[in-house]
Amino acid sequence: MNRVGEYLAGKRAGGGGILIYAMGLIRELYALQERTGWLSPDVLRDLAARQRVPLYRLQGLVSFYPHFRTEPPPRAEVAICRDLSCHLRGSAALAAAVRAELADELGVAIDEVSCLGRCDGAPAAVVSDCPLAPAGVETIVRRVRDLSPPETPTEEQVAPSRRFRIDPYHPSPGHHTGDPLGVVSDAGVPDSHYGVLAGDPAPDRVIQALHESGLRGMGGAGFPAGEKWALVRRETRTPKYVICNADESEPGTFKDRVLLQEAPHLVLEGIALAGRTVGAERGIVYIRHEYAAERRALERELDVATAAGKLRGFPIEIFVSPGGYILGEETALLQALEDERGEPRNKPPFPGTHGLWGQPTLINNVETLAVTPGIVARGGAWWKAQGLRGAAGLKLMAVSGDVERPGVYEIPMGTTVAELIGMAGGVAGGRKLLAFVPGGVSSSFLPADKADVPLDHAALLQAGSMLGSGALVVLAEGRDLWDVAQNVTRFFARESCGKCVPCRMGTEKAVQLLDSLVADPAARQQSAARRAAETRLAELHETLRLTSICGLGQAALGPALSLLRTKD
Repeated sequence: MNRVGEYLAGKRAGGGGILIYAMGLIRELYALQERTGWLSPDVLRDLAARQRVPLYRLQGLVSFYPHFRTEPPPRAEVAICRDLSCHLRGSAALAAAVRAELADELGVAIDEVSCLGRCDGAPAAVVSDCPLAPAGVETIVRRVRDLSPPETPTEEQVAPSRRFRIDPYHPSPGHHTGDPLGVVSDAGVPDSHYGVLAGDPAPDRVIQALHESGLRGMGGAGFPAGEKWALVRRETRTPKYVICNADESEPGTFKDRVLLQEAPHLVLEGIALAGRTVGAERGIVYIRHEYAAERRALERELDVATAAGKLRGFPIEIFVSPGGYILGEETALLQALEDERGEPRNKPPFPGTHGLWGQPTLINNVETLAVTPGIVARGGAWWKAQGLRGAAGLKLMAVSGDVERPGVYEIPMGTTVAELIGMAGGVAGGRKLLAFVPGGVSSSFLPADKADVPLDHAALLQAGSMLGSGALVVLAEGRDLWDVAQNVTRFFARESCGKCVPCRMGTEKAVQLLDSLVADPAARQQSAARRAAETRLAELHETLRLTSICGLGQAALGPALSLLRTKD
């Protein structure tokens, strides 16, 4: 059976009947695992026969993606985040205490895992697919033993209270920290959701508004959004696709999760607006599997909007990632959608001309798509005027680490790091600021004396870092920067897909280097040893930067190197 381009009438979990784009193997593997708990050799052989694909191809997918199981699941699973924000809040001690408490429990697996996207509730954990953030020993043990129901409402039961300034349908701005922004003029903006799309704006007008706004992608690379949309629109080959990248998996990054939960109408309208503008056939939301509650919120909104005709006939479906940080890279994401191992492709060609199934494809992250209805409604000049200190627009920033009130903050672009830390209640415990990373752990750390740098692409680049994914992680005085460097570098080494040798080997070499220094405090006190470590790390970093296929390897060692230089 040829799955490429095939359409199936189906039923999404929790939703009504809609057309589903058949990216069949990974979907079937998911369905089989949900039915049986794991993917046994017999199950894989049966699937290979039914789909007429080689067994080794299924085995290649199952062995690559961490969400798939090849052994029966335990009675209960505890996954505790080990990455930076949770590490700073004691996740290692939490994991040790949970292991000790549950040592005699049969059928319980306890693992330390990569970022769960809940850095605002660090330390975060998941117990049998139920997120706990913050997680404590008692809470985890109670959930494992199922002695009592949760003491607090689940994420799905809590009514969102925030009104985002990017949302044209809520003219009164505000968020949980108190609103430092002024009220904008909303003359001519529709008062009901999807009103911008209902107005059927001309594609040229939409692209012009994006050009005038100066909007740059909010997912990390910062490519001008207007240029990307215009490029896909100019392509004459069809079909075309729009993909919303909701696979944020970088430690410190969780603002897209909040948008999916609290403003799913903006995400869906942005996708449909993009689709109609570039001439796409359909839209796909590629969402990380850890975001189950957020996926359900999006599904509910999609069902309502589709049934009411709000999306003007533009079909959108949701595809759940089979796991792995590398899938946030756009070409690795495409590989997964095409039922291949999620290994990045060489570029060029770029997805705008040769994306899904080799067709023109627009890929933007959640925040980028969510802000476009407001820009089209209010105009590019309005968006530009929202910034401070010469910067343009608004930005959702995820703030975690050593702050009093971790969370997502909607700020004018150009707000300084120090001002944002102030909105988050200041450095935790009244301590002094030691260092910070402004754009997630793939950006470079900066010392405290650069806290007055504006949060803007150009300003941060000049300061030696980048805005990246919009994730500020704060380090207070007293933190061991060697320990932080080791933690961040281990994350990249674990998450490397292994396709290119420089990344696979270079990240491991860097981990070994940092491990040896962390284990030898005396050596760390010697300037010669520190300089030798910095020189070796700089050589590895340059090699990876020049020879790695994708951004993971190109950025993997920069954060650790910046921390070593911060110490000096």
